[in-house]
Amino acid sequence: MEKSRLNPAPTMRILLVEDDKRTAAFVEKGLKQAGFTVEKAVDGEEGLYAALSADFDVIVADLMMPRMDGLTMIEEIRKRKVMIPVIILSARRSVDDRVRGLHAGGDDYLPKPFAFSELLARIQALMRRATNVSEPTKLHVGDLRMDLLSREVTREGRRLELQPLEFSLLEYLMRNPGRVVSKTMILEHVWDYNFDPATNVVEARISRLREKVDRPFSHPLIHTVRGVGYVLREKT
Repeated sequence: MEKSRLNPAPTMRILLVEDDKRTAAFVEKGLKQAGFTVEKAVDGEEGLYAALSADFDVIVADLMMPRMDGLTMIEEIRKRKVMIPVIILSARRSVDDRVRGLHAGGDDYLPKPFAFSELLARIQALMRRATNVSEPTKLHVGDLRMDLLSREVTREGRRLELQPLEFSLLEYLMRNPGRVVSKTMILEHVWDYNFDPATNVVEARISRLREKVDRPFSHPLIHTVRGVGYVLREKT
């Protein structure tokens, strides 16, 4: 099967520079679930040292930090000719703040609060830009095909009629073929990251999706990994 190039390889490394423990824990957990290796720094000085001492694919950095603020850290990184893509996270939401962040050397600016799915999408976009990898317009796993432009889904050449949320859910699974995705990851990507985790909406949508994607055909593609999540693959 062909895997989407959007999926980060296990060796992809992210430097997370964030002094707020709750935000850092939330972002670190999500990035690790998405397959990244994460190194944390709790202030600008520590972040600068890490950025100059090791290779990273992306830096995710807050602005308001002790010892050295995020803007100064980014400026120092750029002065040393280190061109790692940087995504700025900040509670500052004004246009002027965003402009200052980009002028300091940031590549993207994401205001707090944010959905983790959006942060992940922006990280992936920066990685594609840095490696000149284009966004795929078609996905396929086995005999299942998805055209992202026409939003047409077929299996064995038969068109499947999906609701918008079903399409988004299937797209997420197809971008992660052979990889188990947790309920939390699905909630963050397809819905909003702060959606009630006790809800059974994921199970309900997966059940409906199976009725269309699996039940009419000879073998299932959507599999449950008990206690972990779901995986889209050709064989169990």
